Amino acid sequence: MPFALLNDRALISVSGPDAEHFLQNILTTDLDALGVGEANPGALLSPQGKILFDFLISRASENAFRLECRADISDDFVRRLTLYKLRAKVEIAKSEQAFVTVAWGKESIASQTDSTVVADRRFRDESVTRSYAGAGSSENSDTAAWQALRVAQGIAESGVDYALGDAFPHDVLLDEMGGVGFKKGCYVGQEVVSRMQHRGTARRRVLIVRSERPLPPAGAELTVGGRPVGTLGSNAGTTGLAIARIDRVKAALDLGQPILAGDQPVTLTIPVWAKFSFPQETVGAEEA
Repeated sequence: MPFALLNDRALISVSGPDAEHFLQNILTTDLDALGVGEANPGALLSPQGKILFDFLISRASENAFRLECRADISDDFVRRLTLYKLRAKVEIAKSEQAFVTVAWGKESIASQTDSTVVADRRFRDESVTRSYAGAGSSENSDTAAWQALRVAQGIAESGVDYALGDAFPHDVLLDEMGGVGFKKGCYVGQEVVSRMQHRGTARRRVLIVRSERPLPPAGAELTVGGRPVGTLGSNAGTTGLAIARIDRVKAALDLGQPILAGDQPVTLTIPVWAKFSFPQETVGAEEA
């Protein structure tokens, strides 16, 4: 069973009698739909609906939740959660020793009795688990294979794929992978996200990029006729991710115009599990 040790992750515990109510009222994730042994994606948004922090959330025990996030944003995340705490009966703490191991393949099934092993529900076509049990051995850890799997599945993460404070949940497909609860009550930024959902106005989406040659590094522009249509993120050789304007991409496809990453032609496709599609009428798409 392939696995990778992730040294750039942190764990934050939110526990106490008010923990679920507290988190349900501020995060995008619907905790009513979060089962034992599952890790669902989510975000804490600005009032304008932009992602300030992204994470995976799971149930650690009764009245206790585990939020896994990037290590470099964890202290700021704790401070932001603490600001919202007010009189809620919760304890917010960052683990001093965070060990995250991700495994995939047929044998990577989350245990129903071990709360430190959870299924990563972002993945629809692959069984992926995350373990928080301990450091383990780094021998045979394959972070390159993990990167390739994440890219092939169209799973974007902040930092390399998008900047925090610059993306809406729809941009990074949180709406498609169970990271946004559209039927639950209010949360920070909910009005903007709900309006985007009901009006169908999301135009920036994660797409999979493929090329015959190794792709440029993250941050390179995707262009059509010199006009930007998106930005490259993670890549694994000739396959990568990009957040792109799907109306402009569809217009280029309709007109037979090449899409370039740097100076090399690429193809852009929607992740196979995603439900969104390219817009039908795009020729002459307006500027953002």
